[in-house]
Amino acid sequence: MSSARTFAGKSGRAASSKTGPAVHGESRAVSGFHLLSNAEMRRIAERVFKLSDADETEVGIDVTSDALTRFANNTIHQNVAEQVLTVSVRTVLDGRTARATTNKTDEDSLKRVVAASKSLAQSQPKVPGLLPMPGAQKYGKVSRFFENTAYATPADRARAVTRVAALAEKNKQTAAGIFATGTRQFAIANTTGLFASHRQTRAEFSITILEPDSSGWAKANAPNLGHIDPDALARGASEKSKASRNPLEVAPGPWTVILEPAAVLDLVGSLFYDFAGTAVQDQRSCFNKRMGKRVMGDNIVLQDDVFHPLQSGPPFDGEGIPRQKVLLVDRGVPKNLVYSRATAKKMKVQPTGHGMPLPNEYGEAPLNLVFGGGSSSVDEMVRSTDRGILVTRLWYIREVDPYEKVLTGMTRDGTFLVQDGRVVSGVRNFRFNQGLLEMLSNVEMLGAAVRAAGEESFEMVVPSMKVRDFHFSEVTKF
Repeated sequence: MSSARTFAGKSGRAASSKTGPAVHGESRAVSGFHLLSNAEMRRIAERVFKLSDADETEVGIDVTSDALTRFANNTIHQNVAEQVLTVSVRTVLDGRTARATTNKTDEDSLKRVVAASKSLAQSQPKVPGLLPMPGAQKYGKVSRFFENTAYATPADRARAVTRVAALAEKNKQTAAGIFATGTRQFAIANTTGLFASHRQTRAEFSITILEPDSSGWAKANAPNLGHIDPDALARGASEKSKASRNPLEVAPGPWTVILEPAAVLDLVGSLFYDFAGTAVQDQRSCFNKRMGKRVMGDNIVLQDDVFHPLQSGPPFDGEGIPRQKVLLVDRGVPKNLVYSRATAKKMKVQPTGHGMPLPNEYGEAPLNLVFGGGSSSVDEMVRSTDRGILVTRLWYIREVDPYEKVLTGMTRDGTFLVQDGRVVSGVRNFRFNQGLLEMLSNVEMLGAAVRAAGEESFEMVVPSMKVRDFHFSEVTKF
């Protein structure tokens, strides 16, 4: 079908002073982009339905608008903006199903995408036990569209970048990073009466501050631009770069580590698919034969909760089923999994609203992970440590053993030696080889749970952690 098309209009009006959720009214131009109203998305779906004579037809509509300011060497060097519209059509014919997509909404394009979906479906084998499409559903409410984010302009982002670049210049450092804002809206509709829609905004700021032999990093992501403080993030990255100058080389081995939230995020994010019913059924999960058994410390509690105030995303899954809050781990014991409709029927349980758009081979996954936190600050963790390593972030994380959940990766952008209750020096970075279940059995202190952003996993709500016997295998060259 048509290839993805990007387009950007002229800059929109000045940023609104409103920071609360916007009402789903008629379509509006947001920073030069066109947002679709629910009525417009319904009309697109109805046009597709009229063009389809399949047994059942489903339409997915996705409009993603992103604007990005990129900076390096203390200077803005790029401003880009794009909007991508996708219309996805799934048809069902005699127990067979397939999906096709287009990025256009004119009549000929919609005819072609319906015909392509039907042709693909006819060439597929029958899907054993294919369930009928769900009818109308009721959803819990989430408010994740913020006008101050939707109407952010290049000038708004440039002012913040100018301030952080000036900070780096003052400290004789070099700053690089991105400041992005955007919106996403999508809807699912089908011929059995379902219509679900969601609209949300997104803001992200990431900065790395460099010196000849050290670096510092910070990142934040939130639906509400007002929850991101670029100046505070830049100050933290600058201080870490300064504090890690002339790094020492210390021996690898088992260490007490203090993991800041970004480091925790990129480790525990490797667990998300292990809680899928399909993964357990296919024996691809580290929780096979471990459900109901204590495999983590009794201070570890994990839920999937789309309604948590620090989370993002829609209150429905890829099939339009309402998402439920699910307790995944209770005091170190894996208690529950998440299920799509098809997986739930196979495993004789109720679906939890975590299915992916059909057809797919993955089934389901929890995408709104929330770890329970504690009351300890990172400073308190440092003061309680005789000798340890403070870790800002990790990268290049890969699975070594998926069934035992052994991971490898490296520290970067702020790794410090802790002695006698204080940070004394930066240290050369390490490679680690660490079993994740073992790590979560060795957590001695927990910080408050916060929305964290990293580079190896999607955003989730996690605490900082103090962990004993974390396995560093070697010192890296970087």
